[in-house]
Amino acid sequence: MRIFKAMAIGLFLSSPMGAQAQDFDVGMAAAEAGDYETALQNWMPLATEKGHAQSQYSLGLMYAKGDGVPQDSVEAAKWYRSAAEQGHARAQYNLGEMYDAGEGISQDHAEAVKLYRLAAEQGHARAQYNIGMTYEEGAGVPQDKAEAAKWYRLAAEKGHVRAQYSLGASLEAGDGVPQDDAEAIKWFQLAAEQGHVRSQYNVGVRYASGDGLPRDEGEAAKWYLMAAKQGYARAQYNLGAMYDEGEGVPQDDVTARMWCSIAAANGQAESGQWCDVLSARMTADDLEAAEQRGRVCMDSKYKDCD
Repeated sequence: MRIFKAMAIGLFLSSPMGAQAQDFDVGMAAAEAGDYETALQNWMPLATEKGHAQSQYSLGLMYAKGDGVPQDSVEAAKWYRSAAEQGHARAQYNLGEMYDAGEGISQDHAEAVKLYRLAAEQGHARAQYNIGMTYEEGAGVPQDKAEAAKWYRLAAEKGHVRAQYSLGASLEAGDGVPQDDAEAIKWFQLAAEQGHVRSQYNVGVRYASGDGLPRDEGEAAKWYLMAAKQGYARAQYNLGAMYDEGEGVPQDDVTARMWCSIAAANGQAESGQWCDVLSARMTADDLEAAEQRGRVCMDSKYKDCD
């Protein structure tokens, strides 16, 4: 049996397909090491002479990113198309995105949807999510909220974070699916745990209100903080309000005023009047401390907000 296996492996490596795989792998190892010249030398003959789909896709990526070659969206689209026509799912998806954006190719939403569908039918989660968006928005297809929710679910079940949020939003509103608050919260929580900012905010709201989750102000503050540190103004406003009232966190005018000013700077309309109310009851030293902490927080891109 060992001899048979060794013979089978030897036959594979000596076959044309085996040689192509070896050449492609040499190119991949070179690309991963930043040696794009060697990658190009291995992939170009495979792509042009052998029609090797993975090499065609990889060349598309090189031209799209400008890795080792001049950045060229037209050339990227050409190579993606070659691979897509052979059923390469990631090439189909990438070419669909180029049609959607009109990048390197004439914008054509209907063609983008066609390519997304081909990739989605092979289980490509981002393509499934994009189809969901096109049906939700009616871009290139008739608007159909039920079809949107169907594709969102397929992508969400594969862990696609934006699909999880979008499915949750559909379930929360009853758009294209029966309204189901409990399932909506489940998807918001899954997306929140992956760092999706609006989902984090939604989970915070649910804990704060006790609507669909046990009322827990400490949990609400935790999720608001996660969203606030991603720059989400409504979460910043709500977190500041919790510090103002001492709900789920210690009462702290300085921290409340800090988050209030940050929310205002990020366009939260209600913040201005509330900031004035806070300022009126604070000492000059506390107000200066709040403003200084706010500047540090924003300058650090929310990494230093304590």
